[in-house]
Amino acid sequence: MKILALFLLCLSFSVEAQVLKTKTLTLKDAVEYALQNKADAKKAQLDIENSHYQIVQARANLYPTVSVSGNLLYNPILQEMIVAGDVFGQSGQTMILTLGKKWGAQAGVSVTQNIFNQRVFVGLKEAETTREFYRINAKLTDEQVIERIAIAYYSVFVQKYQLATIENSYTFTKKTRNVIKSLWNNGLAKKIDLDRVDVQLANISSEKTQLVNAVQLYENVLKFYMGMPITQSIELADEDFQVNSVMLDDDDIDVEDLTAFKVLEKQEELLMLNKRAAKSRYFPTLALQGGYNYIGQSGKFLISKEKNNDILWSDYSQIVLALNIPIFNGFATRAAVYQADVGLRKLQLDIADAKLGLELDYQNSKSQVENNYASVQSQKENVQLAQQVLNNTQNNYLKGLANLTDLIEAQNTQVQAKNNYSNAVLQFKIAEIQLLKAKGGLNTLIQ
Repeated sequence: MKILALFLLCLSFSVEAQVLKTKTLTLKDAVEYALQNKADAKKAQLDIENSHYQIVQARANLYPTVSVSGNLLYNPILQEMIVAGDVFGQSGQTMILTLGKKWGAQAGVSVTQNIFNQRVFVGLKEAETTREFYRINAKLTDEQVIERIAIAYYSVFVQKYQLATIENSYTFTKKTRNVIKSLWNNGLAKKIDLDRVDVQLANISSEKTQLVNAVQLYENVLKFYMGMPITQSIELADEDFQVNSVMLDDDDIDVEDLTAFKVLEKQEELLMLNKRAAKSRYFPTLALQGGYNYIGQSGKFLISKEKNNDILWSDYSQIVLALNIPIFNGFATRAAVYQADVGLRKLQLDIADAKLGLELDYQNSKSQVENNYASVQSQKENVQLAQQVLNNTQNNYLKGLANLTDLIEAQNTQVQAKNNYSNAVLQFKIAEIQLLKAKGGLNTLIQ
């Protein structure tokens, strides 16, 4: 009894695991999951975090720096100097004086405070602007993640739609084979007709296998873009693959409101600050420095068990107002300024080109949405017509008014029409995504 209870318990856990194994995803779910788990989105947030530390580092130059130092000195051979004896009241003689002591020690503390340094102020502004740049760039990264997820998501739908189409075709052909086999058994059909249907079934089965693999591959791509484990089973919501009519605005967009353009503008601001930083080398610097030191000198080791009476301890301090005025450095500063200016002008050209490109993307995406919507409607009507042709051909075949070739051809045409429709829907969905991107509205997919 205990064994049976244990078996039932394990079975219940196994069933629960199977239920939890498949994760149903809407497009919004997929995007939200990717923004939380994909490496690109995470790295963008880490860049923002790192920019905070860059500001802290730049701000540190505004505060005083304090350091403590110490050393222990030993002179194996002391320097000697010859001096006239007159200095010591011994006229006409020379004396040899030994300079210093064998042992010496020093400990001190020093403080430096920048009073004026143009590079410090520019560096702080650069750090703050860098943080703003990373925040905008994180938004751009999110938009890129959303775009990739949406396209991958819809691509899975196309493969699943085509798989369902080929499965229906297989079912239809299987029923047709059963009818032909029954007719052949009764002498009302030819063996070659049955063989041709068997060949058709084999071809459809092979195509079905390829589509099953394609669905798995596209699902794996989607999971990779999401940052989801590849082993996780997923199921997509059918309502996300519907085609709705669109209302297009005739007004032009303001390119400067787009995230991609704002990133370029912030890069321009950073390059302008880089030019200011290069120019700041022309400015003088002023700093206040101070120090206090304590030294000891002796003929013996300062720390010794023996009594050491010749040790001398003394202290000293200094306060320095340090002014540095750059005069000439071989035109290095001027070259740095010119290099920064060239980089700035190159980016300004990129900005002008990007503005035209973003306007072009918007106009083209509008045209693509209109054209693809018309194509979807046309392919939808074509599917209905192909289905009618197949139904009529099947009825005529059963009545002996059409041959098997006509039936197979009508069936293949119906499958091709459905595949064309699914591809048209995919192109429409991609065009919708591109239009949202051009308008700066990709975030509406997660609202």
